[in-house]
Amino acid sequence: MKRVFLIVLDSFGIGAMPDSPSFGDVGVNTLAACATSEKLCIPNLIAAGLGNIDGVSCLPKAEKPTGAYARLQEASMGKDTTIGHWEIGGIVSDHPLPTYPDGFPEEILAPFRAQTGCEILANAPWSGTEVIEKYGQEHMETGALIVYTSADSVFQIAAHEDIVPPEKLYEYCRIARKLLQGKHGVGRVIARPFIGTPGSFKRTANRHDFSLEPPQDTLLDVLKKAGKASIGVGKIYDIFAGRGTTEHVYNQSNANGMEHALHYAQQDFEGLCFVNLVDFDMNFGHRRDIDGYANALTEFDRWLPSLLEKLGPEDVVMITADHGCDPAYTATTDHTREYVPLLIMGQGVKPVNLGTRASFADIAATVAQMLDVELDTPGKSFMEEIL
Repeated sequence: MKRVFLIVLDSFGIGAMPDSPSFGDVGVNTLAACATSEKLCIPNLIAAGLGNIDGVSCLPKAEKPTGAYARLQEASMGKDTTIGHWEIGGIVSDHPLPTYPDGFPEEILAPFRAQTGCEILANAPWSGTEVIEKYGQEHMETGALIVYTSADSVFQIAAHEDIVPPEKLYEYCRIARKLLQGKHGVGRVIARPFIGTPGSFKRTANRHDFSLEPPQDTLLDVLKKAGKASIGVGKIYDIFAGRGTTEHVYNQSNANGMEHALHYAQQDFEGLCFVNLVDFDMNFGHRRDIDGYANALTEFDRWLPSLLEKLGPEDVVMITADHGCDPAYTATTDHTREYVPLLIMGQGVKPVNLGTRASFADIAATVAQMLDVELDTPGKSFMEEIL
């Protein structure tokens, strides 16, 4: 094959895994929640086989699917963006990244205060929108940084753009990233800039993630070393800590990310275009907005044919996710431990049911084989089954 377009619908889970209760998630199903909304209209994804995937009962089945399809189980011990993408890239993480349900200890905060010269507000798990409503005015009056976490392995810093310009906020995040290593090596340090006035604060598109480096080579690394394209669209560059991409571009929105994907589909390259569309998770999953999530899926489905028509005979599109974020699950506002879908389309793809796969890393193993590079991964390639 010549080109693979790997698109992650960030947080698009399709049902609880057997171990989901141990992660605090009971009966979760992001797709099933969206299927309750009148905003959901996804004929192209259904035609590709989304409703035919193991365990999916909330959608009609296609009589003659246009793609190959599978249900993927997460082998890693986590339900966050970093571990999910690392596994898609070929790494299975046996141990979860550290989380801080009681806030960060002084051994982290003391050197952070010393190096930034800033005091700290919040320091607890919070919803990102709620924490800025709670502490935004105090932050603006004092200049203290809003530091918070979630159920995921994240150290988040929120600041008003008029008080702390984004570049200064990124500097503070880089300080935190250097401090958060070893036993405190959280998956991501995240800059969360916002604007507005008390009672009407709004987060901006200037978010930036500072990820932990992957512990070994991923699919992106081996493609780059082999001299092939490894293009990151959206958060991909940040998630892999800048490693392995030959070029990258950030997204302002899902629509912007889809525009970038179409741009690359019109380019002549050999390798991978790895796309993350984060609005599903950030704007709708965490905010428990069922109709918003369903509408975002509808917009993606409406756009998909424009990508497929640009594929050549040696091109493949894979659509998957990195975890769940069930917008109907009210026990938390965090990610949910779920199976994720895999849909594979292209002129040379046989429409077969690949069943339930043991790891997201099967994607990396398959793409590596398709693009003729060697990758050390526990994932199992399914290339021979679909081509």
